[in-house]
Amino acid sequence: MYKNIAALGAAIFALAIPLSGAPAAGAPAPDWNGPVPPDKIVIDVVTVNGSGCPQGTAAVAVSQDNTAFTVTYSEYTAQVGVGAEPTDFRKNCQLNLKVHVPQGFTYGIAQADYRGFAHLQAGATALERARYYFQGMSPTEFVDHTYKGPLNDDWQATDKTEVGAIVYKPCGEFRNFNINTQLRVDAGTSDPKKTTSFITMDSVDGNISTTYHFAWKKC
Repeated sequence: MYKNIAALGAAIFALAIPLSGAPAAGAPAPDWNGPVPPDKIVIDVVTVNGSGCPQGTAAVAVSQDNTAFTVTYSEYTAQVGVGAEPTDFRKNCQLNLKVHVPQGFTYGIAQADYRGFAHLQAGATALERARYYFQGMSPTEFVDHTYKGPLNDDWQATDKTEVGAIVYKPCGEFRNFNINTQLRVDAGTSDPKKTTSFITMDSVDGNISTTYHFAWKKC
């Protein structure tokens, strides 16, 4: 079945590579943009837990212009029906990241873009849920995006925080950044004994990833 996608690599890693979703040259700056640190940003994956991201199946990459970072998964699929295990209807992933911030700067997350593919039979539904927070601070509310069958197409969801509501890491404090995501599928009125429905944040070739847009400010 679809969940048997080859893993991206043997270990979780952090790289600095261009993002396909980076703004084009000359494009207007987003309204959350402050002064972007000129030094290279490095993100270390401290821990990874969850049925949607077994060890070695999630990768983190920072954009060259320091405005965003991506997370790419290779085995993040929730499914029901033929070929699915009873627990496959729900998958989750919790990432704990250490963002090395240049001196004199701090950051928040202004926007998160989630992408994937969904194959839903008529009567089936799917859900993508996410929240994030700094260690020791209150998490954001879960933001849900739902999809209804019949559907056999790419999906994309954007969670955007108003400028005045962006939560920044306290200046001078060492707090890791946590990302908590979930995928769920409900067979609904479809027949799980004869059909299969799934939603995925998987990427076979690394072209599909979630993107988190930094909001920078000086301390």
